[in-house]
Amino acid sequence: MTDYLHDTVQEICACIRFDSSEAKSSAEYPFGKGAADCLNYFLALAQRLGFQTYNYDNYIGEVIYGDGPEEFAVLCHLDVVPAGGGWTKEPFGGIIEDGRIYGRGATDDKGPAVCALYAMKALKDEGFVPKKRIKLIVGCNEENGWRCIEHYNQFATLPDEGFSPDANFPVIYAEKGILQLRLHFPFDRSPFLFMEGGKQPNMVCDFCKSTMRSVNVTLAEKYGLTIAGKRLLSYGRTAHASTPELGQNAILPMLRYYEGKSPEVRRILECVFDDIYGLRELKDETGSLTMSPNVIKFRKGQLNVTVDIRYPATIAPETVYALVDKFNVKYETLHHQRPLFRSKESPLIQTLLSVYRAATGDESAQPLAIGGGTYARALKRGVGFGPEMGGEDCHIHQADEFIEVSRVALLLEIYRNALRELTKA
Repeated sequence: MTDYLHDTVQEICACIRFDSSEAKSSAEYPFGKGAADCLNYFLALAQRLGFQTYNYDNYIGEVIYGDGPEEFAVLCHLDVVPAGGGWTKEPFGGIIEDGRIYGRGATDDKGPAVCALYAMKALKDEGFVPKKRIKLIVGCNEENGWRCIEHYNQFATLPDEGFSPDANFPVIYAEKGILQLRLHFPFDRSPFLFMEGGKQPNMVCDFCKSTMRSVNVTLAEKYGLTIAGKRLLSYGRTAHASTPELGQNAILPMLRYYEGKSPEVRRILECVFDDIYGLRELKDETGSLTMSPNVIKFRKGQLNVTVDIRYPATIAPETVYALVDKFNVKYETLHHQRPLFRSKESPLIQTLLSVYRAATGDESAQPLAIGGGTYARALKRGVGFGPEMGGEDCHIHQADEFIEVSRVALLLEIYRNALRELTKA
């Protein structure tokens, strides 16, 4: 696969240079021009490599390989979360430095999408004829609601089986449920005039600001806050909402500052940070529930807090809702994806596990469960398959996201072998 490594690396860099985070929509650009431009670039690249492509109204696209009666999907996404702060590299620069490709989407998920495309190119060049029709499907709204998948289902048919290279190795058999709620906490009289923080629910908030009625310098220093005139600033560190412990939530010290000034603020802290109702005590073999309050905004006498909850795969969502009801506040469900749970012994999982073991020599590798959510849930028999490995931090949803060039080489090998094994008969 070394023959394809250079081109793959260069095309990953090219895709990163499109800011494909969700932007102002229009009839032509449902998720913003940047996402559409990235999609069209990717599909044009696939055409140059000799594949048939389809663009479904700039919502989502696909690359076709083979014409067998059965189909197999590789589900990727080209949209990204906003850059956020704290970068030491250009977020959309697509630069290579010290053996790493830096930029938003390098690992999540532009890098793996390009690797999957070139894995198909390698199979094509060696004369492999798949017995199943391979669909490399690339969406533009994975990070913000999956409207791309909904649109695809209106005009085409998803295969029953496939994998999404948007998770971890060796292979993912379970993904937690995802529940994003907007909670409405009313105030009789707030101790602040303005408060706002966070960019979107699936990113740990890295910046929060408020306007004070009065200044308490000592208290601000206690919680590490910055005073700018009448404005109070809180800086944190972003992370993926499925692993909030890897970030530093900027909302928490801001609310701690006001805790002693307002019973309403104290109540918010009890519910979403102190977890007095025990949501985080829910757990099973896929792990414990995580709850990350990532977006906050004060308006019309109430503080709206958007929380991202990842609940264990065998726990019913009704159990989670019952605990949230104890907050005794109005709330709305912004987004809900039920868990994914597959048999570890299924042929798909065992084949992918075998491919991974052969490529890495790690015979002890076993299927995993994760808190992240992938397009694999859209399939009847779908699983997550790479690109991350246990114990590493590629800064997904964080500053200085990257993918190792050596990982690109490994992905080319693994995805080529996986597609061969899964579509040869």
